Formats: sequence, C-alpha cells, structure tokens
Amino acid sequence: MSLNKAVLDIRNRQKVKPSRSDEPAAVWTGKDLLGTEQVDTITIIFKTSGCWWGKAGGCTMCGYVYDSAQTAPSDDDLMAQLSRAMRKASDFETFMVKIFTSGSFLDTNEIPLEVRHRILSELDADERVVKVLAETRPEFVTEESVKDCVSTLKNTAFEVAMGLETSSDTIRKQSINKGFTFKNFTDAATAARANGATVKSYLMLKPLFLSEKEALEDIVKTVRDAAEYSDTFSINLCNVQRGTFVEYLWERKQYRPPWLWSIVDILQRTKKEFPDMIITSDPVGAGSKRGPRNCRECSHAVADAIRLFSLTQDLSCLEHLSCDCKDLWEQVLELDDHSFGSPILD
Repeated sequence: MSLNKAVLDIRNRQKVKPSRSDEPAAVWTGKDLLGTEQVDTITIIFKTSGCWWGKAGGCTMCGYVYDSAQTAPSDDDLMAQLSRAMRKASDFETFMVKIFTSGSFLDTNEIPLEVRHRILSELDADERVVKVLAETRPEFVTEESVKDCVSTLKNTAFEVAMGLETSSDTIRKQSINKGFTFKNFTDAATAARANGATVKSYLMLKPLFLSEKEALEDIVKTVRDAAEYSDTFSINLCNVQRGTFVEYLWERKQYRPPWLWSIVDILQRTKKEFPDMIITSDPVGAGSKRGPRNCRECSHAVADAIRLFSLTQDLSCLEHLSCDCKDLWEQVLELDDHSFGSPILD
C-alpha cells in the first residue's frame, strides 16, 4: 500500500459533523513580528471546499482537512466569514491579517478570484491593516497570481506563506507525502519575491520515520537551503492531530512528538548562523501527550521561552534553560538512530 493510500484510507473513515458555511473554521488573535516590531495579529481560517491535495490523500500529519465545508460555501458565505472574523480585531489600532483555508488561498477552486479580490480590497480599505499574509501551496504561486494580489492590496504589504516543511525531497515524499518538490517551492518563492511579495516558509520538525537527531539536523539543513528564498521561517513542531497517519502510528507507540530541547537547539544554531533572518516557532500543544514536550517539570517554561524568543529574536531568552531531562534528551539523540524504527518513548 502506498503512503498516500494509507493516508486517504484513514481520512475516509472519519466522520465530520456538518457546520455553518458562513462562519470561519477558526479565528484568533495574537502577536507577531513586522520587521523588528511586534504587532497585533488576527488569524482567520476560512471554511472552504477544502485542500485539493487533502482530498486526494494529503499530508501525514494534517488534520486541518476536516475543517472544510461539507458543501462548497457561496461567495456571500465567504465574505460573511470575513466579517465575522474581523470583529475580533475591533479594538486593534494596527494589525496584521493572516489568512488560511486549510488549503490554499490562491486556489480559485477554494476562493474564487472575484471573492479573493473582494477580501483583499476590503482589507486594503481598512487603514489599520498593515500586512496580509496568505497561505498557499506552491503550485498556485505564479507571477500572475502574486501580481494580482499585490495590485489589489494597493497600500498593504503582502506575504506568501508556504508549507515547505523540509528541503529534502525524500523526506517530503516518504515521511510527509506533501506532493511537491523543493524546486516547486523555490520557483514559487522566486516568483513571489520578484512580484512584490515577501515569503514565509513553514518547516516541520520531526515528521514520521525520522529519529530525533535526524529531524533536528534536517531542519538546520533546510534553513540553510531555503534561506535565500525566504524572508521568515516558522518552525512547526509536529503534534498528533486526530484522523491522521501520525495519530495511527502514535496510538501504536511508533511515534513520539519532538522534544522541546530540539527546537531550542535549532533556534540557537540557526539564529547565530542567520542573525538577520526572522526565525520563529510556536510549540502548539507543548507539554501534552499529543504535543511536543520535555518532562512535566520544564515543558511549559521551555515553551514560553521559545515563544518569547520568537517575538524578540533575542537568544538570551534561551540561554539559561535547564532541567535534568536535558541529559535524557542528549541520550536520545545518541541512541535513537540505533533503535531500529522504534522511537524511544517516555
């Protein structure tokens, strides 16, 4: 059985509750960096017809496919989702808008071109919005699509965000089942930057079938490989989402989410090597069984330090972290490669 078929079989067994098509899948506020300054953000996950790749099987770790609408929302539904989401930003003086669809904002099968224009025009007309970020797969990032977004956002900065995950085509295919190559990403990033957009690259720490050491070194290498094509890196730590192939193996004790010590090491090494690059990480679910973690005593403190570094880019946030479990993590790095496919669990 192919990896894609295994992922698709799991997806087809899931039961998804119907939900309103005029409400976004999720919306929340937070903080991010705009250059060197912190800025308020609102993140909107539009409920669309869904990621085309997710419908075909999709990525081994992604449960966001279940946020899709059961029936394709109308144009008015999508605009209603925007209106409902923007209420969360009513008290902001200036802010950044991050647009996700659990697929691709630039895929006109998810967001029709006319609706894209309406969304971006409405955001551009709001003088408080200083930047719009939109996530998309690289196959939809063309000279034409980027020019279209930049010209619609006349007075507002535009950033294309792509889930590169890794610069290794082997890992992306055999561990993640991502469905594109590193060259697809570099071509898309080059087109985006040549036509007025910046690029945010999402990386994935510890997809399936990698030891802790292999996963750590892969991210360091990926930052080096993708730095010339990226303005910002956001390193996601793999967690166990429901209805995924990752969950299937995790339930059978064949997968452990990454250690927080690994991302601390990655941030220290990559920021020293690329001091002018914005490199961030938000360890979602840190300390939980399904999330990245160290031990019970230090997981939350270390996760908080990682988030503080991400907002300040100040390596001193990570300098004085310590715990007895760090010795165990170092042993895992040394021994995990020799455990013949069975991860060293807690």
